Amino acid sequence: MAQIETPYLLFLGDAPDQLAAKVAQGIKDWRPEFAVGQYRMEGCKADMGLPDMNLATAKAAGCRTLVIGVANRGGIISPAWKKVLVAALEEGFDLASGLHNLLRDEPELVAVAQACGRTLHDVRVPSVAYPIANGVKRTGKRMLAVGTDCSVGKMYTALCIEKEMRARGMAADFRATGQTGILITGDGVPLDAVIADFMAGSVEYLTPDNDAEHWDLIEGQGSLFHVSYSGVTMALVHGGQPDALVLCHEPTRPHMRGLPGYTLPSLEALRDVALTLARVANPACVVVGISVNTQHMAEDEAKAYLARLEAEMGLPATDPFRFGAEKLVDALAAI
Repeated sequence: MAQIETPYLLFLGDAPDQLAAKVAQGIKDWRPEFAVGQYRMEGCKADMGLPDMNLATAKAAGCRTLVIGVANRGGIISPAWKKVLVAALEEGFDLASGLHNLLRDEPELVAVAQACGRTLHDVRVPSVAYPIANGVKRTGKRMLAVGTDCSVGKMYTALCIEKEMRARGMAADFRATGQTGILITGDGVPLDAVIADFMAGSVEYLTPDNDAEHWDLIEGQGSLFHVSYSGVTMALVHGGQPDALVLCHEPTRPHMRGLPGYTLPSLEALRDVALTLARVANPACVVVGISVNTQHMAEDEAKAYLARLEAEMGLPATDPFRFGAEKLVDALAAI
């Protein structure tokens, strides 16, 4: 993948809510030095707290690439978006996207990019001929974040654990498996764009043999309980061969993301199902802790909820982004 020029103007489009702009949120939280401003269309319900900029203002501020920061259902570039993207190319921006609807498959964008000498970056395109998984045990240690639903904080959990491990001098690497993680770190596997037979093999490729005490912290995707995206989770569970699972949850949701007819499973159900499946590839796998996204809870309410979880499930529980990942790293270091 060609180097994406920084800093970024984050395109929020007409995102219907904050969660729809999770790509932009991840970049803003984990690479704030890249996030100069945001571009919002009429009706946008997301806000990164960055300066609102038009294309000319962003260009004058030094932005080099307009990054599509929205992850809509199906990953589609709408006609309204395309007008902005064409204007951005003409203004002198490169474009970067992790959508399933590839920039390179849009003839108008390709033509304008060529005419203006700009680059289109599609990060959700596999760049390696991945093998079929073989299930052979690998050296080193691996943690996988698994969730009760999509977009509950699995990537943030792995990144927070990496940050705390490195602060302690531990050998650890975050392994990106989705568009946001790849845009943050510059590397990874766009797992949901890999042909199904090779998904587990791509995760083996991403987390090869390593030193005995080295931790690969694997970004989770989807949920075993989400009927739309459970397949990508299974590839991570078996291809990742995790030694440890961290359960991830967002307790304020009324239903599964995008599925009004489905309620979230309990953490107990997630623990039991995920551990059973993980032990197919690694019989020694254990659940070490719980990561809770408490962003919609007051601090006192969040702390009381976490304390209750710890008492009920006998596992350390924290919001690693809000309160720190120390408990989770302590549990992983004990393995």
